[in-house]
Amino acid sequence: MSLPYRRGEAKAWARDHMRGVCNVVMPTFTGDLRRLNLEAIRHDLRRSGELGFWGSLLASECGATHDEMKAFIRFAADQAPKGHHLVLHGSFDTRDDTIEMCRYAQDHGCVAVLLSFPLTFYPQTSDDIVAYVEAVSRGNDLGIIVFAIGFWGFRRLHPSAFPPDALVKIARLDTAIALKYECGHPGTGGMVEVQKLLGRDLVITDPFEHNSPAWVDSYGMQWMGTSYYNYFSDRVPRYFRLMQEGRWPEAMEIYWALQPAREAFQTLRSTLMGAGLVHRLAWKYMDWLNGFNGGPIRMPHMRLNGHQMRLLRDGAVRSGLDITQDDDAQFFVGRHPA
Repeated sequence: MSLPYRRGEAKAWARDHMRGVCNVVMPTFTGDLRRLNLEAIRHDLRRSGELGFWGSLLASECGATHDEMKAFIRFAADQAPKGHHLVLHGSFDTRDDTIEMCRYAQDHGCVAVLLSFPLTFYPQTSDDIVAYVEAVSRGNDLGIIVFAIGFWGFRRLHPSAFPPDALVKIARLDTAIALKYECGHPGTGGMVEVQKLLGRDLVITDPFEHNSPAWVDSYGMQWMGTSYYNYFSDRVPRYFRLMQEGRWPEAMEIYWALQPAREAFQTLRSTLMGAGLVHRLAWKYMDWLNGFNGGPIRMPHMRLNGHQMRLLRDGAVRSGLDITQDDDAQFFVGRHPA
């Protein structure tokens, strides 16, 4: 299964085909946590298609081994709805591990990689960041979604948390196709700057869906991802599509209806600031509320408690989402236990 573009065509492909909203699908494991639960994964991919997502990030930070991650990629490519795009979550222990997984993913159905940096990566200059991304780019042909976020610890190199001069150099790489930008907060200066610097070279997205009206209106943001959009059922793909069509009153009606759920998640998120981690189990619970499988992922991860589940469930109810009435205990088992 080959890439839908040649290396030199990656940027043009992204500009033409990265249009819509990309969610996240996490691997679910069997109840004994010994192997992947393939029926649960199939369920989540099909649910993603039903809700209108452009594609799915195949999350790698859920405890899967390398062999399991390869099996996850193969199975997802086989089971994904027609036209549903798969993005590799390029978060692995070393650069060589990342290149190996990218090579595998490009031959087994993924169209891009969301590139992370290893825990031990400690650049001394912005050029060290560029060199890392260049090495990954040389090692495979998969289009790279550059991920600019404060988690990486680059704030000591630039106040925005990702040096703009590094982004400019990275954008020149032939396989750099997009930028997921979560830097420069508080404020909007970072997004304005990268749009001016890189808007012609990369598909630029702010994954925070609550910011989407500003960026669609101001810069024509065409693709949004990857994040916890499953919590909102089909609403984010719906209102994002309406915005693209210029149907703003309809889009904003859906957008504002989601405010209670949005605030519930932000309340949870505020308790985790500084952890440098995504609460994957909470994300999986938010998925489960809206018809996804739920079920176990492996350690190490933050625990999900009853207060957090009540907060998220109440926010979804107040937003008018048609969530499950099942007891929360069923979340930990999942819809397709194995």
